[in-house]
Amino acid sequence: MNNSTTRILAIAVVLLLLVNIGMLVYILKAKHHIYHPSTNPIEMLEKDLNMTEQQKTGIKKMREDHFAAMRPLFDSAKNAKAAYFGLVKDSTASDSVVNAYGNKILAIQSQIDKMTFAHFRSVRTLLNDEQRKKYDDFIQKMMQRQGRKDSSRKEK
Repeated sequence: MNNSTTRILAIAVVLLLLVNIGMLVYILKAKHHIYHPSTNPIEMLEKDLNMTEQQKTGIKKMREDHFAAMRPLFDSAKNAKAAYFGLVKDSTASDSVVNAYGNKILAIQSQIDKMTFAHFRSVRTLLNDEQRKKYDDFIQKMMQRQGRKDSSRKEK
């Protein structure tokens, strides 16, 4: 190889190395940002709404009570789904049995959704008018993001 070809290849290698390092730094920063504790939705909400200590304490208590009430429902949903998908191996399971199991899951999920709705509504009562507007926007964004996450899952 002549001198100019070697020089062009060396420059290309250096440029590719710099681009790879840049991409690596970008990916690591993005990953750090996603999992950084400051992205906790509760902390973000407290900060965005400029909550008082009294509001933070009240909401924390409500949240603990809410999850204590929800835990048995989550367990029921998990068990119902396990039983439902356990029917896969039973080739004699009729459509009515499969539908009954599916309806049980739907009923539990409906109860979970109603209790979550009631919780969000009760949290809202602790807020002032300005905070409520931001809270309402936060809830809508959170639900839209949840919907995108569910619909963006691809089969592998």
